[in-house]
Amino acid sequence: MQHERCPGSHQHWYPRLMHIDVRLVKRLVARQFPQWAALPISPVAVSGWDNRTFHLGDELSVRLPSAEAYARAVHREQQWLPRLAPHLPLPIPQPVAMGEPGEGYPWHWSIYRWLPGAVATRDNVSSLSAFATDLARFLRALQSVDPTGGPGRKLRGGSLERWRPQAEASLAALSRARSIDTDAATAIWKAATEARFESEAVWFHGDVAAGNLLVSDGRLSAVIDFGGLGVGDPACDMTIAWTLFDAASRRAFRRTVGVSDAIWNRGKGWALWKAMIVVSGMIETNALEAASSGYAIDQLTADYRNGE
Repeated sequence: MQHERCPGSHQHWYPRLMHIDVRLVKRLVARQFPQWAALPISPVAVSGWDNRTFHLGDELSVRLPSAEAYARAVHREQQWLPRLAPHLPLPIPQPVAMGEPGEGYPWHWSIYRWLPGAVATRDNVSSLSAFATDLARFLRALQSVDPTGGPGRKLRGGSLERWRPQAEASLAALSRARSIDTDAATAIWKAATEARFESEAVWFHGDVAAGNLLVSDGRLSAVIDFGGLGVGDPACDMTIAWTLFDAASRRAFRRTVGVSDAIWNRGKGWALWKAMIVVSGMIETNALEAASSGYAIDQLTADYRNGE
């Protein structure tokens, strides 16, 4: 099914984003880290929504939150990524320095070691099933790290109930536009919200999306953007199963990640919620995520019809 974004967005759900450009980044780096002031700075090919990322020379990157709500993640990443990295089977961002507010920019920001690779697509991955298996192993390793003292999260690691108003409003809009299988979406959402979180809290990434997975030579090479990192329900990390994978690779992912039926069903709810608010026009986002949202709705609907 072709999913067109519905007119009349409701962008009040998400914060207004700050304009961040190369000139601002140059001023910040020159003032606070003069040892790197002579390095060339350029935007990355595919930047995120919560943060803007720039090349800093050949070996570093600069990452600046685009709104106050996202700036809270800077300290969390600086503290926890170095502690998690030794336990994980793939590279993750390595903080090098933390910048201060300045030059008209109001929040802390980060400099990281540059991780090479292209963002994942179904075209640049050699085998989706092998990719899905590698990612599942990474997530299992992340979930296995001792969560003691880790930051609890009420958003991605919490209950889907928080997002019920958005989900129901977007479902109604898509139903009126006849751009969704209303019966399937309603049943998926109902099953997700009825699947209670009764497991132990574990580490979760919080935004396992194609744009945060790097590919080199056709294989998963790194996982980036841990702004949503926390300890809680890992169901939010299952959404990639429908935004990127097909039926066969989705089964490989599920076999390897080994989560319960309840977590898997909540994962469907997370995927459906995000896809519907994007397709219905409730939020603005980048082109990569917009494309994956329509795909996710189709994959979720197909699984429902096939009894999976």
